Amino acid sequence: MSYVDGFVAAVPTKNKEKFIMHAKIMAAALKKLGALSVVDTWGDDVPEGELTSFPMAVKKKDDETVAFSWVIWPSKEVRDAGWQAAMDDPSMHPDNSPMPFDGKRIIYGGFSVVSEE
Repeated sequence: MSYVDGFVAAVPTKNKEKFIMHAKIMAAALKKLGALSVVDTWGDDVPEGELTSFPMAVKKKDDETVAFSWVIWPSKEVRDAGWQAAMDDPSMHPDNSPMPFDGKRIIYGGFSVVSEE
């Protein structure tokens, strides 16, 4: 069964093009490491919540936009090996490939697929 990594980040709106370029570089790298697909999105209808919401979760500021991304892997084992290879690759280190957003406010998680229609 497939395995999915999900990410939510607050990206400075002025960095949209930088985010797109970073996303394309990451997608190409992850696909070389076994990912089946990588989807990166830019929020355009992401409401503030009263108790919880994407904007609240990433502490979005007024000059930021919520981005939502996910990676589909063929299995958790391929995902674990792929991420380990990415972390071992010096070109993937944040000093060499800086994120165009505050990585400390990113929400990340790995998910086992329980239904896929």
